[in-house]
Amino acid sequence: MGKVVILGVFVADTAYRAPRQPRMGETILGKSFVLGPGGKGSNQAVAAAMAGAETHFISRLGRDPFADMALATWKKAGVIPAVSQHADSYTGAAYIFIEDATGNNAIIISPGAAAEISTADVDANAGLIRGARVFITQLEQPIPVALHALKLARAAGVITILNPAPAARLPDGMLGFCDYVTPNESEAEALTGLKVETVVEAEAAARALRAMGAGAAIITLGDKGALFHDGTRTVHVPPFKAGKVVETTGAGDAFNGGFAAALSEGQDPADAVRFGSATAGISVTRAGTAPSMPSRAEIDALLWG
Repeated sequence: MGKVVILGVFVADTAYRAPRQPRMGETILGKSFVLGPGGKGSNQAVAAAMAGAETHFISRLGRDPFADMALATWKKAGVIPAVSQHADSYTGAAYIFIEDATGNNAIIISPGAAAEISTADVDANAGLIRGARVFITQLEQPIPVALHALKLARAAGVITILNPAPAARLPDGMLGFCDYVTPNESEAEALTGLKVETVVEAEAAARALRAMGAGAAIITLGDKGALFHDGTRTVHVPPFKAGKVVETTGAGDAFNGGFAAALSEGQDPADAVRFGSATAGISVTRAGTAPSMPSRAEIDALLWG
């Protein structure tokens, strides 16, 4: 198994569960509150490590109780941090609203010290990135830094994955440095301008993403599964049903971490999509983001029975 290296952000998730979101100027009573570890990159690192991959995470933290939470989370999951701490800033935090009836969510992120992640942070860890089997980044840290890291990894022959979340406009040519791009429906629409509500529409968007330079596109479709297209084959992977859906917040991160772990083992990409989908299928049956990530034994049990 090769190493998985992830560049991204940790934030402390402050999750509020309520029947609906309040309107501007309105106060409503919530049904629950949970404080826990989050951030797309950090969640993906936890998912990959829990799935069995040697996983390294590059980021920045403050020096505060939320930073202590991050370090404890990574230690428990087996993530190896390549992280600097900065007392003049703060560790990021996220407001997460969870609709009680459906488990659907809406999120506001304040990345704190991680907003200052720079190309110098990438260059300081260049050897780590070059020695990876798989490199992943997202769009919660500055996009030019993500692009710099993708270029470095690609030049070293590392498998590169871009999870283009949260949705943002990408620099021209950025997808050309990505072996895989893994948007959800709304992110795929933001990148391509094509509506993505069905599997057929997902395939059209995947073809458009390849035309923009991506080696392969994987569009995650929630309760419709995931669509993989690499120019040679198109594979629709149905969702895995592991139990009642409790919360969907960490599903995309679970998918990406599981997918990367499978690729690091040399699994066929379509099989790696199945592995990522199984990882996500278990995660949505649990509350929280990083705490919802399943173990390798749980993933294998769902895949193979």
